[in-house]
Amino acid sequence: MVSSDTRALWAGRTLALLGIIFAAATLRSAVASLSPIIDLVTREVPLSSLVIGILGSMPPVCFAALAVMTPAVVRRFRLEPTMVGVLALIAAGLIVRSAAPNSGIILLGTALACAGLGAGNVLMPALVKKYFPDRVGLVTTIYVTTISFSTFLPPLLAVPVAEGLGWRVSLGGWALVAIMAMVPWLALLGNARRGPAAEIEEPEAALEHRLIRSPMTWAVTVIFATSSINAYSMFAWLPTIARDLAGMDPHEGGTLLAVFGFMGLPAALLVPMLAVRLRSVAPMVWLGGLCIIIGYTGMLFLPSVPMLVWVIIVGSGPLLFPLALTLINKRTRTHVGAIALSGFVQGPGYIVAAPGPILVGLLHEGTGGWTVPLLGLALTGVIVIVAGAVASRPVFIEDGA
Repeated sequence: MVSSDTRALWAGRTLALLGIIFAAATLRSAVASLSPIIDLVTREVPLSSLVIGILGSMPPVCFAALAVMTPAVVRRFRLEPTMVGVLALIAAGLIVRSAAPNSGIILLGTALACAGLGAGNVLMPALVKKYFPDRVGLVTTIYVTTISFSTFLPPLLAVPVAEGLGWRVSLGGWALVAIMAMVPWLALLGNARRGPAAEIEEPEAALEHRLIRSPMTWAVTVIFATSSINAYSMFAWLPTIARDLAGMDPHEGGTLLAVFGFMGLPAALLVPMLAVRLRSVAPMVWLGGLCIIIGYTGMLFLPSVPMLVWVIIVGSGPLLFPLALTLINKRTRTHVGAIALSGFVQGPGYIVAAPGPILVGLLHEGTGGWTVPLLGLALTGVIVIVAGAVASRPVFIEDGA
């Protein structure tokens, strides 16, 4: 029997919920599907260490750029048409990359897909705030959980599909998910055209100034940046780290990357629901920071412990990701405020994260080992612990706090 609470969630908002879920399923596939099969790609399309580092850094670079641009695009075209364009861009980028004859086209396709992903990252909290202001914690849990699935499934499937059907199918097949995700939003657009004209969504002129001045804004940005630095560094280098430190083959490295992505799932299920209820989120931030510190130092100094253990611990650190997304809605009153804060947090957050995979690679090559780069990543856990108390303050950016 369907409860009244469930009926209230779905009533009049079925397409929006489906659109949010399907869009979330596209938001990590381009990032997580390449590194497990990079050796197979390189056999046909030579990729230097520099190009691999650039591919690893491209997601946060594109995400940062689109975090700045997307709020202005939404003001011009509104949320739903922008989402349709974003999904089309993701599909186009994945198809271009899968057909690439050389490293330059692989970079181009990845850039197009990541540009779409970056815009989608900004849109998701605002869509939740617009359609489900009464269910922020629940719907954030649903879409972040879906993102977690789209993080660990691609690396788990990448090698078997590439070996069976070729690396181009392995990379390009994810475009179908983006195309499918367009359907609910196109349907919503059709409904909107038959209804009254929508209001143009304009934020207050003073809102950007409040964001810049708010310690809470910067604390959430640090939390988001820390999660991003660690996630994209691992997406780029974890299979290689597993090979060098534990002698693992590509299958095992891809499995570890899938485990790393999978660890976002329990965080996605629990963190948003807890964050909207807890008065202080500081303990959650501190737990994430400790997982990052313990995981990387364990990889280095306790090699007798299976690598899987340390990957599980490090993979628990990005509980900071769903926490930051939840705080974007928890610290705003409207979806206009949510998209402003979402763009602001993700812009600097990804700018800081962008050099991460390249720096990890350069430090590895420069020192001839993984000690310095992994200790550098562990240091980010210390930094985020400091930001925890500030992010816990119960303030709203619309109030000027």
